[in-house]
Amino acid sequence: MTSSTPAPTPPASAFAPDSLVLNRKLPLWYQVSQSLRASILGRTPDASLRLPTEERLAAHYGVSVLTMRQALKELEEEGLITRHRRRGTFIEPAARRGAPVRLLGSIDAIVAQQSGEPTTVLGHGPEPVPGELAEYFPDCESIVTYRRLRRDKESGEPTNWAENAVRPELAAGIDVSDLERWPMTKVLRDAVGVRILRITDTVEARLADPETAELLEVPLLSPILHYTGVTYDVAGRVVDVARIRYRGDRFSFSVTVEAR
Repeated sequence: MTSSTPAPTPPASAFAPDSLVLNRKLPLWYQVSQSLRASILGRTPDASLRLPTEERLAAHYGVSVLTMRQALKELEEEGLITRHRRRGTFIEPAARRGAPVRLLGSIDAIVAQQSGEPTTVLGHGPEPVPGELAEYFPDCESIVTYRRLRRDKESGEPTNWAENAVRPELAAGIDVSDLERWPMTKVLRDAVGVRILRITDTVEARLADPETAELLEVPLLSPILHYTGVTYDVAGRVVDVARIRYRGDRFSFSVTVEAR
């Protein structure tokens, strides 16, 4: 009779962005869950479905095992993972991202919200600063605009399309191929090296214009969610203005408020 050798548990670093910096003003379990969520949704198709142990993940993030369990419970309730006593924790292969557009209070949360969707770069290039963005780029004569379309991983249905207006000196450091797999926030922070201070978010209801209706494959004047995210660096300059149009039949808007 032969005994089977259990599959090795992958290292925590395979599932957790090294750039995560915990903000002590936000719940630690929440920040950890969102960082891990980004890694799960952005994993490669051949990646292992087995997560590291609670202890390894806790050590990687520098939090307690209790905090790690609370973070994993959040992901389990969302349907991204399943947990089995003695066997371990596994990514759910058929899991789909949740629908709500969330303003959750950390850079890693924003990265998590936008990671994992197949993305096509529709075009990019310099242009004069549009009038509606002039207040954000008072010292620039031009900006570089990137246009992208995201689709649902399973159905291939378009879910949202984005325009990012970026300062020209920063755009020079952007590899366009990175934008096919990462959100602009992650590219600016991790690839270009921008030290991001904050992002100001606005979400409003609008009606689909002809371009949006065509890209998202919805009727003209159907409801959409229009998101604007203004990203500031540590010097207080605007480095990126993101304008994202979400299909109104696929997304809702929610805000989480923590009581102290």
